[in-house]
Amino acid sequence: MVFVLSYGYAQPQSFELDPSNGKDSINIIDFKGLKQGRWIIFGKSKPNTCYQPTSKVEEGKYLENKKNGIWKEYFCNGNTKSKITFQSGRPDGYAIMFHENGKVSEEGTWKTNKWVGNYKLYYDNGQVQQEFTFNAGGKREGPQKYYYEDGTPQIEGNWQAGKESGVVTEYYPNGDTKKTVNYNNGDADVASIKTFEPKKPIKEVPPESIDKSKKVVPDFKAETLQDPKAKLPTVLNGPNVLYNKNRQKTKDGVFKDNRFMDGKNYKYNDDGILIRVEIYKNGAYVGDAQIDD
Repeated sequence: MVFVLSYGYAQPQSFELDPSNGKDSINIIDFKGLKQGRWIIFGKSKPNTCYQPTSKVEEGKYLENKKNGIWKEYFCNGNTKSKITFQSGRPDGYAIMFHENGKVSEEGTWKTNKWVGNYKLYYDNGQVQQEFTFNAGGKREGPQKYYYEDGTPQIEGNWQAGKESGVVTEYYPNGDTKKTVNYNNGDADVASIKTFEPKKPIKEVPPESIDKSKKVVPDFKAETLQDPKAKLPTVLNGPNVLYNKNRQKTKDGVFKDNRFMDGKNYKYNDDGILIRVEIYKNGAYVGDAQIDD
């Protein structure tokens, strides 16, 4: 950090030089103690992590101590982790996230604490996993699609104001229709349910070919129950509320053998701002809830 005597209000109080060229000023703090201009956060500020001291963790611009414009975050291997558009310190605009292998993990437009417009979630092989459309209020509206990992459709249907509307069709992995259900304002018409046997053989995956590295194992090391003195059980079952070290709610719902089954999963950025509330039903992510201001 280089310190500069400030005789005029326009002069920065402190700054660093970009190590890539040694000339450009970065990480400027003005005379009011506010972050301004281009900032690069390096691994040296994240001790005891996988980052090297000179590795980039994130970079972007500050305006009056608030993130503004596109901010990029990186994995420890140097690959881009996310590109998120900020307005006055809050995510607002196009956002794209990546898997560690470099492929896109999700993308869409974030507006006033919710997804709006077209949104896509991807498997780490590059195939689309979910393809949603959100209205201006952040609720799913219009055609919604789910896919298997090879790109075969899994579920298709229409939503209105965040609820299923009309016929929703479920498919077998081979593409054959598995089930159809007619919905009215999110309620299934039981009498309309039709199930079908597959017309073509369904290829089963041999146990020895399963990539065990992709098995999801819940990690509650950074989370606690509401009572900080309470010991987190080895296996979570039933209703539970979990919090992070900042006492912010992270999960609120029902667990079964450590798997989060039903409820809300709260996502925060590195600044502690709530950026997303995921809804889970029967152990699967089904969409996002609106964040209350």
